[in-house]
Amino acid sequence: MRKKILVAAGVIALVALAAFFFFVPGYVGRQMNVTINPSSDSAPYAASEQARELHRKLLVADLHADTLMWNRDLLERGSWGHVDLPRLIEGNVAVQAFTVVTKTPRGMNIEANSGDTDNITLLAIAERWPVSTWSNLTERALYQARRLQEAAARSNGKLTILRTRQDVSSFLERRKAEQGIVAGFLGIEGAQALSGDVNNLDRLYDADFRMIGMAHFFDNEMAGSAHGVEKHGLTDKGRELVKRMEAKGVFVDLAHAAPKVIDDVLAMATRPVIVSHTGVKGTCNNTRNLSDDQLRAIGRNGGVVGIGFWDTATCGRDAAAIAKAIRHAVGVMGVDYVALGSDYDGAITAPFDTTGVVQITDALLKEGFREDEIRKVMGENVIRALQSYLP
Repeated sequence: MRKKILVAAGVIALVALAAFFFFVPGYVGRQMNVTINPSSDSAPYAASEQARELHRKLLVADLHADTLMWNRDLLERGSWGHVDLPRLIEGNVAVQAFTVVTKTPRGMNIEANSGDTDNITLLAIAERWPVSTWSNLTERALYQARRLQEAAARSNGKLTILRTRQDVSSFLERRKAEQGIVAGFLGIEGAQALSGDVNNLDRLYDADFRMIGMAHFFDNEMAGSAHGVEKHGLTDKGRELVKRMEAKGVFVDLAHAAPKVIDDVLAMATRPVIVSHTGVKGTCNNTRNLSDDQLRAIGRNGGVVGIGFWDTATCGRDAAAIAKAIRHAVGVMGVDYVALGSDYDGAITAPFDTTGVVQITDALLKEGFREDEIRKVMGENVIRALQSYLP
């Protein structure tokens, strides 16, 4: 009897272990990355014919997607989440920033979080990331970078990685004849990915990272977060990191940064910054979003602000709310400095996946934007920044 009990217990343990590794990650991903109105091949997202015709001619670029965090094949059309290569092509997205997440606190919120806990460790184990990633944040970033590089290598040229301004020019030339291709570039959510060592920037740069956020949801050794406990400015290490990033041609991303960090970076910046995904207080007043003064300062710096697609960014759940936030940002800082920053696959509820970005084109038309303005916001501002400031 005892032997039977032990065997049964062993079987139950194996089943539980199999569920943890093979079913739990997908279940969690589905629950955290929701699309309000999913599309299908037979029923694409609704948009006016005028918007569809214009959208087909656009170079669309998105500054933020956390897709590499999830255990999905980037080359296969997924049944959940927001971004993969087939859906990027269907949505006519030319350039996608793939941003990696290395640590998030439990009970994450936009007001105050400490860095004492971590959700990503359990995810890394469940998704069978290399053991080296279980306790090392830099290794987590490098692993996710390898996932993009391996996908690009398997894509038969449909997915390419942008590392230099020459890569951008070559991709744009190719795309004149080949519409079904996408370029990606790598970014990081939070400088905690350097594991406290500024010298790790060299390793991250060599792994193709070209944009690094100074902070994510908690204060780190380099910079304070808008959602941290102390919300401090740049530390000495943080100032050194900004200098080295500028020297190497790596964009400083101020998304999630504490107000003091935004001020500190802009005071010393010699190159344009990026805010990869945010909202604006002018249409959605909360701790997560940028004030008009911050928008003006980033515009004076020549930076680019990506407007997010989720409800905390826009105080809405549709393309009209996104367009309203874009209209406000353009009115404050100018049309040359506003872009898209979806936060796709970043544990958000989005009004549509990346095949539905045409709805933003439609909403911008309804907001009264001219075609040349829509071209800039939907992607040309991002592409200009990449062509001008990548190494």
